[in-house]
Amino acid sequence: MVGIVITQLYWVKKAVGFKEEQFDNSVRVALKSVVNQLLNDYTDSTLLMMVENPECFVKKTEITKIIDKNRLHSMMESELGCMLVMEKNEYAVYDRGSSEFLMGTFDEYKQEIMDSQHNVSLNCLCESEEYYLGVYFPNQTNQILLNMIGWLALSAIFIIIVIISFWYTVITMFRQKRLSEIKTDFVNNMTHEFKTPISTISLASEMLLRPNVYESGYRTQKYAHIIYDENARLQNQVEQVLQISILDKEDTKIKPKEMDIHKVISKVSDNFRLGLKEQKGKIKIDLNAKPSMIVADCEHVMNIISNLLDNAKKYSAQNPEISISTKKVKEGVIIIIADNGVGISTEHQKHIFKKLFRVPTGNIHDVKGFGIGLYYVKTMIEAHGGTIKVKSDLGNGSSFELFLPFVPSIKEGNYEQKY
Repeated sequence: MVGIVITQLYWVKKAVGFKEEQFDNSVRVALKSVVNQLLNDYTDSTLLMMVENPECFVKKTEITKIIDKNRLHSMMESELGCMLVMEKNEYAVYDRGSSEFLMGTFDEYKQEIMDSQHNVSLNCLCESEEYYLGVYFPNQTNQILLNMIGWLALSAIFIIIVIISFWYTVITMFRQKRLSEIKTDFVNNMTHEFKTPISTISLASEMLLRPNVYESGYRTQKYAHIIYDENARLQNQVEQVLQISILDKEDTKIKPKEMDIHKVISKVSDNFRLGLKEQKGKIKIDLNAKPSMIVADCEHVMNIISNLLDNAKKYSAQNPEISISTKKVKEGVIIIIADNGVGISTEHQKHIFKKLFRVPTGNIHDVKGFGIGLYYVKTMIEAHGGTIKVKSDLGNGSSFELFLPFVPSIKEGNYEQKY
């Protein structure tokens, strides 16, 4: 790509150079033609004077007596026009030795005319070699570029297309690489998650096949409970994986109905208290939103809160302290779920709501999950017309702020039945 861009810029530069050279040649030819015409006029008038009065002929040495300024102006316009040099120009006949300007349209450009490369000597018209005819184009470069605007625009478009194509290719490559890493991590994680319950079920089933197990009803019931619990766990994990395909469908339906958000929070929190006791943790509830009645899908709202509480529990190494609070705003209710866990780095906060994303932990699988929970939470919150925000510092816990409107925004296709 760099080679193509450099080559293109090189040819643009060469094209501008050729155009400038062509312009200079055209101006040079025009000036030579003007001088030749002036010489012819002068020669013809001299011959005529010699024929009419040969004894009284005196050779003219002053340039102002040789060149008529009106005639010069007419010839300059005519010759430059014939060479298609139509740009604004300033010309002058001047004495280079004394820097005296004798005729022309020099006004503010005396020095520019003297320094211009478009100068031709008038020594063929008089004995002095100091007289010159010069012309200066104030907008020469701009005019040349303007004449090439079509080619320059085409070249610029070509370069931009090449750069954009290359950029898009690189971005796509990195995106595919990232997606491949996420999928590989998901498969490895899923294999690890499924392996434990399958191994436990296999071991418990093997124990039940032993003849002496049936002699003890307690042992039989114990192994049966293990199989039942691990099977339920495996089924729950399969359901989580299936949520991906469900959420990928744009026609995911929700069933909104009137519900008390405080009752839902209390119910879900009670279910988590028992599990937190094993980690010596606690849940603090501070429900201040009044009124607390909203229109939402009760099942999905319970799953949303459960997912956030489950994350708070999993990512707290020991003695987890979780707080749930609510407050009323004009349009709805805000739910804040905070914990004292490991926190999330700023780098990863913008990715945590993406499908299958999990904060990298290398090959350590001490935290269970597939990277689906927060993706599900954000999807369902937005389906209700709400929003979710996260505030977190690495090592200082996380705080998730959920907003649920009193009545969800009705979007066609999001609801199985409209409220």
